[in-house]
Amino acid sequence: MNEKYETHEHDVLIIGAGGAGLRAAVEALNQGASVGVVCKSLLGKAHTVMAEGGIAAAMANVDAGDNWRTHFCDTMRGGKFLNNWRMAQLHAQEAPDRVRELEQWGALFDRTESGDIMQRAFGGHSFKRLCHVGDRTGLEMIRTLQDRGVSMGIDVYMECTVTRLLKDGDRIAGAFGYWREQGRFVLFKAKSIVIATGGIGKAWKITSNSWEYTGDGMALAYEAGAELMDMEFVQFHPTGMVWPPGVQGILVTEAVRGEGGILRNRLGERFMEKYDPKKMELSTRDVVARSIYTEVREGRGTEHGGAYLDISHKPADYVKRKLPGMYHQFKELADVDITSGPMEVGPTCHYVMGGIRVDAESTQASIPGLFAAGEAAAGLHGANRLGGNSLSDLLVFGRRAGAAAAKHAKETATPTLDAAQVEEAAREILAPFERRDGEGPYEIHRELENTLQSLVGIYRNEEDLNRALTEIERLNERASRVRVEGSRLFNPGWHLARDLKSMLTVAECVTRCALARKESRGAHSRLDFPEYDAAWGKKNNIIVRDGAGMTLRQIPVREMPEELQQLLADQK
Repeated sequence: MNEKYETHEHDVLIIGAGGAGLRAAVEALNQGASVGVVCKSLLGKAHTVMAEGGIAAAMANVDAGDNWRTHFCDTMRGGKFLNNWRMAQLHAQEAPDRVRELEQWGALFDRTESGDIMQRAFGGHSFKRLCHVGDRTGLEMIRTLQDRGVSMGIDVYMECTVTRLLKDGDRIAGAFGYWREQGRFVLFKAKSIVIATGGIGKAWKITSNSWEYTGDGMALAYEAGAELMDMEFVQFHPTGMVWPPGVQGILVTEAVRGEGGILRNRLGERFMEKYDPKKMELSTRDVVARSIYTEVREGRGTEHGGAYLDISHKPADYVKRKLPGMYHQFKELADVDITSGPMEVGPTCHYVMGGIRVDAESTQASIPGLFAAGEAAAGLHGANRLGGNSLSDLLVFGRRAGAAAAKHAKETATPTLDAAQVEEAAREILAPFERRDGEGPYEIHRELENTLQSLVGIYRNEEDLNRALTEIERLNERASRVRVEGSRLFNPGWHLARDLKSMLTVAECVTRCALARKESRGAHSRLDFPEYDAAWGKKNNIIVRDGAGMTLRQIPVREMPEELQQLLADQK
């Protein structure tokens, strides 16, 4: 069998080369493991680059009163207490060390006058906590981790798509995939696999996410029998570009508000005074997104259906220094000078708090040898993520995933690859070429995007969600007969046919979980159940594959130890 397909063997295989994947690779290499990193796109093109505002870590460089305890409390409150408390605790405790490490590896941060790493305010954080490099923090993080990984000798397989995880009994044995350029199949043997594939935004019409974000990692884990958790919590970032149409959804960093940007409606009213008079523009993302959505729905939106975000009251050189990326983005894409006038912004599908259910300490999923970190994993953020927590999440749990995957590989015998699984994976991926009739994938994808945008968006209700489920079922049926023309050489239709399967899987997970949770909490807002429900506040939704169908059940949220409960009570 190995002669038939190109085969690579590693102790640890990492799928995804963003912040979490690269940090895991660096750590696994530190432990002496042989490491392979597979990425669907080019190295350095990861979505982490789009994270602009900063890395949340309680360094106390600007606000001396900050510490891990306040960061922990902010994260738990932001997540409406559905978070895995142990993940929130480890994250808050370890984030400062991870940032210092990044600095030692060559990351260049903005500085305070005394030379410490500069920190800025951000929504939901009690202190100025975000370590940043202007508004290009994610780019600097990827640059640094990539340099580190390459200098340590990671093997990178670029423009390679993994289509199936292979198992030996109930444990991980490897992965099957193909080179996007020539369509040739490739086989990876591995004792441990880390999934760090990011999110699911390309299933929605208006999103800040780029083409790679099709939920591959979650779908791979689900197909292999791993549990997914809390998939109903999809974060709509309050501020994406709304005009011109070609750039709709592109992110406008929260740093604009962190540096003093003000939101106004068409009438010039500063409307956040109504929705959160205390925190105003620096309220949590779920609140700001719903506020803009409500203003537009009630007829006070801007010309193109958004709100105005204005930072032109600050000196022009300050804006250009603090927000260079935003200045150029609006100048080049919308012909707007943000130093002299407002930006037009509106909510955009941005991040999923749900994902693969993992153990807090080791990041291991419910399958031995499978680990997950970053946006692909669930637990840390609960019902709503605070800005800046994703970048520290990548560092903290990327490192833990790499260490645990290397340890598992050391202690595990080499698994055997099952030829039948490999052949089945090959047959499945070639099927679209062999169909005589059937439609192409593009129209199905367009309908999926529209369905989720209109029926599983910022506000949801039972009728819409049931309609969405019916629609997803219909699209699944059409996708199972999808036909692709041409050869396997760089064939975008073929790639999309594959991605469509992942997007339909995660779309169904999100919709089923949203239908089950009969309350509003964090990023999940039900018009028919607008209040919190104390009973639902103690339950996480779990989705697992059952034969050909999906099984949904609830498990109790892990009980928090008394000293942490006390901490939250003291910081009310």
